Amino acid sequence: MSYSIQLYTLRNAIQEDLAGTIRRVADIGFTQVEPYNFVATAKELGAALKENGLTAPSGHAPLLSQDQDQIFAAAKSLGITTVIDPFIPADRWQAAEDIQATAAALNEAARKGAEYGIRVGYHNHQWELESTIEGRTALEYFAGLLDPELVLEVDTYWVAVGGQDPVDILTRLGDRVKLIHIKDGPLTTDTKAQQPAGKGRVPVLDVIAAATSLEVGVVEFDDYDGDIFEGIAESLAFLKAAASTEGAQA
Repeated sequence: MSYSIQLYTLRNAIQEDLAGTIRRVADIGFTQVEPYNFVATAKELGAALKENGLTAPSGHAPLLSQDQDQIFAAAKSLGITTVIDPFIPADRWQAAEDIQATAAALNEAARKGAEYGIRVGYHNHQWELESTIEGRTALEYFAGLLDPELVLEVDTYWVAVGGQDPVDILTRLGDRVKLIHIKDGPLTTDTKAQQPAGKGRVPVLDVIAAATSLEVGVVEFDDYDGDIFEGIAESLAFLKAAASTEGAQA
């Protein structure tokens, strides 16, 4: 299993110096990134990734509100093989009919993505776990409506903030989950309070172990009250040390 960094984490640095930020990501030890809203920056970002030997197996883009052909074409140019819709507002997760409509729209997007050789996925926040539909969390109800080729990128921090145990949710969602967001903190909506992996209340290693079909673990901070480059470096060091210990024990 490999580790990536969601570039939204570094959005302020990217606005000032995209190429320099990507260089720092590589220097920290990341080999993969997860771009966001990459259509406008595809050319510059692609050049920076190539120069630093980085790849982008996944990326975030608003598939249900922007031109899908532009998104998939830009993704293909960047080597992105999974495009993930990162955000459907909370009010769309309260009624079965709305969730059914979202699932149908993403199923349609996935069919278009397949024409580009690209897989489609969805990334949650806390509200998909706070809402219950027919005895299940809205996220699980939604997963049951998706075509088999669609995948989930479970943001394990927001699952916990939404009142659910991320280990249980990952276990129940099974092999639908191909990516997760790895973040830590006090399990509140105060994003500034988020912490490097291993420093907060998320059982990060148990969470990773529960995602049995995991392809990529994506480090992310929604925000951070410290030096963000130090924060992502601490997270990566924690994950690598855990993997090293596990390898030695095996």
